[in-house]
Amino acid sequence: MGEIVYYSTNNPAERVNFETALLTGMASNYGLYMMARKDIPVLSRERIEAMKGMTYAGIAYEVLEPFLGHEVPPARLRSLLDDAYDTRRIPTAVQKVTGRTHIIWLTRGPTYSFKDYAARFFGRMLNHFLGERGLRRVVIVATSGDTGGAVADALLGLDNIDNIVFYPKGSISEGQRRQMTTLRGNVHAFEVNGDFDVCQALAKNILGDTSFALELFGDGERFTSANSISVGRLLPQAVYPFYAYSQMETSSEPFIASIPSGNFGNMMGTVLARQMGLPVQTIICGVNENTEFPDFLASGTYTVRPSIKSPSSAMIVSHPSNLARLIDFYGGHMYDERDPSTGNVTRPGMIDRMPDMQAMRRDIVSLGISNPRHFETMKDVHERYRIILDPHGAVGWAALEEYLRGKHDRPAVIYETADPGKFPDDVHRAIGVVPEVPPGMKEQAGLPERIYSIGAEPEHTPAGLKLSPAQVSEAKEKVRKIYNP
Repeated sequence: MGEIVYYSTNNPAERVNFETALLTGMASNYGLYMMARKDIPVLSRERIEAMKGMTYAGIAYEVLEPFLGHEVPPARLRSLLDDAYDTRRIPTAVQKVTGRTHIIWLTRGPTYSFKDYAARFFGRMLNHFLGERGLRRVVIVATSGDTGGAVADALLGLDNIDNIVFYPKGSISEGQRRQMTTLRGNVHAFEVNGDFDVCQALAKNILGDTSFALELFGDGERFTSANSISVGRLLPQAVYPFYAYSQMETSSEPFIASIPSGNFGNMMGTVLARQMGLPVQTIICGVNENTEFPDFLASGTYTVRPSIKSPSSAMIVSHPSNLARLIDFYGGHMYDERDPSTGNVTRPGMIDRMPDMQAMRRDIVSLGISNPRHFETMKDVHERYRIILDPHGAVGWAALEEYLRGKHDRPAVIYETADPGKFPDDVHRAIGVVPEVPPGMKEQAGLPERIYSIGAEPEHTPAGLKLSPAQVSEAKEKVRKIYNP
């Protein structure tokens, strides 16, 4: 098969290879990089069945080589994946729970979140291509919690990359903060007065300031992002359904994948895996009380509403970033209407070409799980099976239970996406037990921190907090001192 071409979902005329898509990040016209459905490589049944008994890194090679083999020499690709998915750093387990239901525990990496899988692949691929070009990049990330830690750990020590993380002061847990501030080296963590939106605005300001990059480095393209919509974070999310299948007790039967879904990266990765030939019969997209997608599947009308708080905090998403990719995959087109003068979104989630709704409904079921049901599910699973779920895994379990009407008589896997120890209050409320703090977080609790503090205040507006010029100025001055002390 020939080299895969990636295009912008908002500009099909833009056509690039994986390396360019990775280094560029955002596609033209605010689109996402996507590949044509007909170009997605299909693996033979024999190749898929041969994965049984392989390591996670070995399966990652089998899945990703058809996408990358034209751009990365096979031996080099295998080496990068062996490093990214070294079982000593990121062990993956599939557990049979009851009947024919399994859990894949994507929770045992360095930061105890599924985000470790994509971040470690992204970091090593980016470092490889930068090295090939003799370039360096400063990866800038804004985080509301887990993303910053996963990206920081994944980029730590890579020789062509520096990392700057902005996080909202007082709005993340101590454990989440320490996953960034104790790393040192090429990782620089900044606490910012304000909320995540202020941090995001600050990251975007610096990312877009080519003159600042030129001043510091003589390179206007030195700043880049590790945004969750990067194709470099999407492709590795197609690997774990293959790994789950290789470990499940099945007779090569089609199985159900129940996926707690926020920005839809894991769900979209599973859609890709299914297209590659993995026998996924049904994809269950479990959401919390932010039910825009299940409502869309039911009605054919997509409406973005104000987000609703939920115990599954990483899934409080009213307009998933990867939904545009899913719509594209099924032949439609979704875009965000923007103010032409500022680029600000004025009407999100506009659809000017409908996808094949019949096909989408055949392949995907989406169910919303109420806030109380999170806790009910965590309690039930603990009492019945002595398994502690986090609130996100509880959504995956509850959605599967509802779909199967309580009968675990079909091959199924639930994605557990974060260690319960990261949500002690919610777990304790549900089951009356405080979960163990993950060992790496225990160790980091005793390490010294390095924090760059942005003391300036944001602007207070009727619409909420807004990034202030003083914050931008202070952040840039502190970045200057890092690179030009």
